[in-house]
Amino acid sequence: MSLFTNKLGIDLGTANTLVFMPGKGIVLNEPSVVAVSPHTNKILAVGIDAKHMVGRTPDDIIAYRPMRDGVIADYRVTEAMLRYFINKALGKWSLFKPEVMISVPAGVTSTERRAVVEAAIKAGAKNAYVVKEPILAAIGAGIPIQEPCGHMVVDIGGGTTDVAVISLGGIVASKSVKCAGDKIDRAIADYIKKVFNLAVGDKTSETIKMKIGSAIPLEEEIFLIIKGRDFISGLPRSASIGTNEIVKAIQMELIEIVKAIKDVLQETPPELSADIIDQGIIMTGGSSMLRNLPELVFRKTGVKARLAEDALYCVSKGTGIALEHIEVYKKSIIAKR
Repeated sequence: MSLFTNKLGIDLGTANTLVFMPGKGIVLNEPSVVAVSPHTNKILAVGIDAKHMVGRTPDDIIAYRPMRDGVIADYRVTEAMLRYFINKALGKWSLFKPEVMISVPAGVTSTERRAVVEAAIKAGAKNAYVVKEPILAAIGAGIPIQEPCGHMVVDIGGGTTDVAVISLGGIVASKSVKCAGDKIDRAIADYIKKVFNLAVGDKTSETIKMKIGSAIPLEEEIFLIIKGRDFISGLPRSASIGTNEIVKAIQMELIEIVKAIKDVLQETPPELSADIIDQGIIMTGGSSMLRNLPELVFRKTGVKARLAEDALYCVSKGTGIALEHIEVYKKSIIAKR
């Protein structure tokens, strides 16, 4: 490995993209949003600048996410987004093409995987490695994945929930469901529409989730004033909503996430099940930070669950660690180009 290879780990998420540089840590954390002008097909802004435009754009600008459910929905825009993030992370003066490691959901197809590798190469990477998210999340959470011992990781992001049992550096049983942060936000917006007759945007429902959301009802509720547009009069109006209503609003989504965890537990070989009972379930990803979610998982499965340290950054930290020790993690890396 020459001095001059730049290495970048990219956690290419539905909601946010994080770039990790070995030795430097996380050098970039921006929303996976691109603003495009439909007439000229030109890309106007990427990341934070584009996110500020969401829901606030005139008709001649569309701000959208090129990643849907953790996979590439729009190839051209993803490539432009990757190029922007890679250049921004390396700075203007990088002469050398970086080696890039990118995370993909556990349920990704080989075509989707190839799309990620090709987009990265086109965006200026010298080599692109693709690794499944739960493995990276586990590495980032400090789990010794090489040991012959079962560990269960539940990575809940914006677009997908990845549940996996990892042993000896590989995935023994796994399941990806397209139900995660975004779907929870949508459920909150739908509930507010139904119960309060108020229209709220994605950003507002995400704020509600973060400020007062919970996976189980609270004895001491937290209340929040929400502002939106009244469906009947069309005028702006505000209302007060409490935590336990949010619990009710997102119940179906949480049931789906818990079901995925149960499905994987049922497929796990008995030896590894014993390990998981001892070790507990490790929860990573931004959406696993929902209040009391580990407690809900424990109540529904009987297995202790805990939130990993820096849950939001586990996957990106994992890409960095795996990049620095590529030899060790060779078995876990799927595709290279």
